[in-house]
Amino acid sequence: MQRDATKDTGGEVRTIAIIGLVAVLAWMWLGSSRAHGAGVLTPNGSADQPIRIIDHQVNVVINNGFARTEVSQTFFNSNTTDLEAIYSFPVPESACLSEMTIVASEEELSGEVLSKEDADRIYGAEKDKGNDAGKAVKNAYQTFEFYVANVRAQSETRMRFVYYEPLKIDTGVGRYVYPLEDGGTDEVAKSFWSPNEVVENTFSADIELKSGWPVADVRMPGFEAAAKVEQLEDGHYHARLEMENASLSRDLVFYYRLADNLPGRVELIPYRADKHKPGTFMLVVTPGIDLQPLTGGADYVFVLDTSGSMKGKIQTLANGVSKALGQMNATDRYRVVGFSNQGYDVTGGWVSATEDNVRETISRVKRLCANGSTNIYDGLHRALRDLDDDRATSVILVTDGVTNTGIIEPKAFHDLLSHHDVRLFGFLMGNNANWPLMRLIAETSGGFYASVSNADDIIGQIMLTKSKVTHECLHDAEPHITGVNTFDVTDGAIGKIYRGQQLVLFGRYEGPGTATVSLDARLTGEDRHYDTTFEFPELDTDNPEIERLWAMDCIGDVEALRMIDAMPAGEAEDAIRDLGVAYQLVTDETSMVVLSDAVFEQYGIQRRNKDRTAVEHQAQAQRSQQPVRNHRVDNNKPMFDQPSHGVGNGGGAIDPVLGAVMLGLAVAAYRVRPVSGPGKANR
Repeated sequence: MQRDATKDTGGEVRTIAIIGLVAVLAWMWLGSSRAHGAGVLTPNGSADQPIRIIDHQVNVVINNGFARTEVSQTFFNSNTTDLEAIYSFPVPESACLSEMTIVASEEELSGEVLSKEDADRIYGAEKDKGNDAGKAVKNAYQTFEFYVANVRAQSETRMRFVYYEPLKIDTGVGRYVYPLEDGGTDEVAKSFWSPNEVVENTFSADIELKSGWPVADVRMPGFEAAAKVEQLEDGHYHARLEMENASLSRDLVFYYRLADNLPGRVELIPYRADKHKPGTFMLVVTPGIDLQPLTGGADYVFVLDTSGSMKGKIQTLANGVSKALGQMNATDRYRVVGFSNQGYDVTGGWVSATEDNVRETISRVKRLCANGSTNIYDGLHRALRDLDDDRATSVILVTDGVTNTGIIEPKAFHDLLSHHDVRLFGFLMGNNANWPLMRLIAETSGGFYASVSNADDIIGQIMLTKSKVTHECLHDAEPHITGVNTFDVTDGAIGKIYRGQQLVLFGRYEGPGTATVSLDARLTGEDRHYDTTFEFPELDTDNPEIERLWAMDCIGDVEALRMIDAMPAGEAEDAIRDLGVAYQLVTDETSMVVLSDAVFEQYGIQRRNKDRTAVEHQAQAQRSQQPVRNHRVDNNKPMFDQPSHGVGNGGGAIDPVLGAVMLGLAVAAYRVRPVSGPGKANR
């Protein structure tokens, strides 16, 4: 079926929803063999003793839309010769790695971002000379690696790094993940390196939450007994976790739930330090829109990853399918498609959702074996066959998102989904998953995706997903800013807005003035318009980090264009390199080299990062002494007249029993509203 752009406005009887529902079918990590986590790498077969991790300290500040994470570690070389330490850390999604420092021989070395080639050359030269030096590199979407040259024999070396990341509120719930668990998808690294992930003394984490809106609850699933959480004031929390002899192999997940019935709103976090230069902004739109439940019957296609990386997880896949099938109506139909080296049909076509058929299907799924490579494309291609145009169809994709067999080019996925009227709800399990590919697929289909930690609160993620699947959404959503000259605005092509979804846009603005921000969309075939007015400030120096976040978002847009061949590879590499150097970000085209002040001077390297971090540190120190700031700007003319959608929906905390029920409902409750007129059904 060819994609028809006109149908996005009203929807038709048939709607395909590809739901990467890893949260439902993800393996039970506590009962599975533990994957390696973050740690110091040693070549397999090396005669040297591994570099030891003595202490590991994490300090996190979550403040109105973004998080700052600072990691400090102490390494010890117990060998009789100097060694290079290499520390591997999973890449947090959309993270801006901005600082790396090393303290060796009582001297602090700091980092500057250069092109990869220049950073490699300078680090190699200093390492060969036996000097103290460091380097931070990014390996695509999988890991950051931190190199510390010449860790002295029988001595300690301290390393510190900092990164920023934007955080969205989803259905009233904020979520921060400190990624430690390795996703187990980098086969080359596993065959070469042995990680040392044990912290011999203390692993500690301090998380400070500063929210401009009331917070109803915070939690750290899996760490409830070890974590101490205290409320300092309304919207201001502090959590402290400390463990001895810990292993860096389990993610730290921190949830915070805002109070119920908060208003739909617009928030502006600007930064402009010089009235003669452009400013940068982060615009956060939390819609308050009455999106109604959908009703009707549907077909379902389960697309299950049975590659070798899913070994030990098939039983859980069967349990998840069982819960989903058990919620179907007797008139519903389903198929099950598996894929490893290639796709294959498990059920032999469409099957009615009778008790006998469901029982037989579950038995077949339990007999599936995990082996081979991962051919996601063939699994999706088979899932899109033999669809009935007169029935609503949901395709449920279960995978870690790392495709390595068959068609693997991102453009092919883009083309496949562009030629079908689909929407995708992508949930990627674990760290090291190919989130750039999933982002591309989601944006192509007009859906969305989210990452799910292997050690995540599974029920919590299901609760956030359910209302998006079961309620109507806004179509053809387009934001506009007038009255103030804005430019280089990212994420402007939104497409669809789902229940509870928050929009985050980054951009630049020329100067101060009164701006009108509007959102145009279609709901149930009707045009909708929302707008408000507020002031862009002449000067605001509270949040200089916004510049790095904007630059990283621009880099993400360039990478997406490169993936579908919409931008020449050389041009994209130049753009990423230029942004990385200008805003001091570690990217696929840039690395950070860590040297002493004197050595930087010898190489004639401009101290861009030293100047930028000094400004950021000053602002952070000032914010730490100030009360929590609310950045809402549409108080005088609210953009929405409805409350934003939260998990409780006025009902308070999540009931564990209700959450368990949602485990099945989240995949089985997707329905389509009956057609009220030509082209008027809402998808």
